[in-house]
Amino acid sequence: METVHVNLGPRSYDIVLTTADVAGLGPLARNRLSASSLAVVVTDANVAAQGEAVQAALAQSGFRTAAITIPLGEAQKSVDTTCRIYDALAELAADRQTVVVAVGGGVTGDLAGFAAATYNRGLPLLMVPTTLLAMVDSSVGGKVGVNHPRGKNLIGAFHQPAGVWIDTEFLNTLPDREYRSGLAEVVKYGVILDAEFFEYLEAHREPILARDPVALRHIIARSCRLKADVVEEDEREETGLRAMLNYGHTFAHAFETVGGYGAWLHGEAVAAGMVCASRLAEKIPLIEPTITERQIQLLQAFGLPTASQPAWSADALIEVMRRDKKAKAGKLRFILPTRLGRVSLFDDVPESLVREVLATP
Repeated sequence: METVHVNLGPRSYDIVLTTADVAGLGPLARNRLSASSLAVVVTDANVAAQGEAVQAALAQSGFRTAAITIPLGEAQKSVDTTCRIYDALAELAADRQTVVVAVGGGVTGDLAGFAAATYNRGLPLLMVPTTLLAMVDSSVGGKVGVNHPRGKNLIGAFHQPAGVWIDTEFLNTLPDREYRSGLAEVVKYGVILDAEFFEYLEAHREPILARDPVALRHIIARSCRLKADVVEEDEREETGLRAMLNYGHTFAHAFETVGGYGAWLHGEAVAAGMVCASRLAEKIPLIEPTITERQIQLLQAFGLPTASQPAWSADALIEVMRRDKKAKAGKLRFILPTRLGRVSLFDDVPESLVREVLATP
C-alpha cells in the first residue's frame, strides 16, 4: 500500500494506492467518516462487480449501503442525470452525514461528485476510480461537474473528497481503448511538470502498454503526486497555477463538444489537444519542433490521436474555445509549453495561429 497525502488544511485527505484489497476501503471510510451511517454507491453497469465489492467492504465496517446505477457514457454527464441521483438520495432520506461513493471512471466521478457537492449543500464524498484516467486525474483535486450542450464542464463545483481509494486490480478488465485514453493524462504530467517522468514514459512504453504492475504503480503514484502538488498550491484555480493541469484541454474540450461527446474518449481528445497546443507554442515561437515531435511519437506509441478530425469545423471549434473557462472576454488563452517539463498561460493568442494548427494533419 502506498499513500499520497493531499495537504489542504481541514480538507486534507489521502490517496491510497493498493492492489487487490477492496476490503481495505471499509476501514479507511470509517476512519474518515466516523459520523456517517449510510453510504450510497454511485456506479454504472460496466463496473457492477466492483460496485458490489465496494458495498460489501463498507458494510463490513458498519455502513448501511445503497446503490444508484447511472447510464453509460459521457452524454450522461448532465443536469438530467444529476437530478436522477437527487431523486434517489431523497428516496433514501439522505442527510448531511450520508457519504456518496463514486465507483467508476471520470464520468461517474464528476457526476456523483457534483451531486454530492450540491445535494443538501454538500455531502461527504469518497472516490473509487476504476479507470486509469480517473485514477491519475479526475478523482484527485476536487473538481466535479456536468456538461452543458454549449460546453464541457460548464456547470460544476470544487468539492474535495474525504479520500481516494485506487486499486490497480480494477484495471485488469479495462478495455484497451479506455486504458490508452488514460495514458494521455499521464503523458500530460511529464510535459507540464516533470521532464524526467516524460523520459521514463518514453523508455518504458512496452511495460506500460502491457500493464506491468511495477510500471503501473509508478506512473499512477507519480501522476497523483504531481497533481496533488499543484492542487495544494492552488486548490480553486485562483492563482493561475492550477490552470497548467489543463494543458491541451482547451482544444480537447472543443473536440469533445463539437464531436458530440461521443466521437472520442476524453483522453483521446486530450492527446490531440496537447499536440495542437505544442504546435501553437512552436508558432509563437516558444519551443523547438523536437518537443512537439517527442509528444507525437509517445502518444502514437500509446495508440492515441494527434490531430483534429477534418470533419470538425474550425469555426465551430473556435467558438467553443471562446467559452473556455480560461478565456477572457472571448479572447483565446492557452496553456503552452516553454520547455519540456514547464508550461505557462498565454493571453490573447491570435486566432489565425489557432486556425493554422487546426488545419495541420
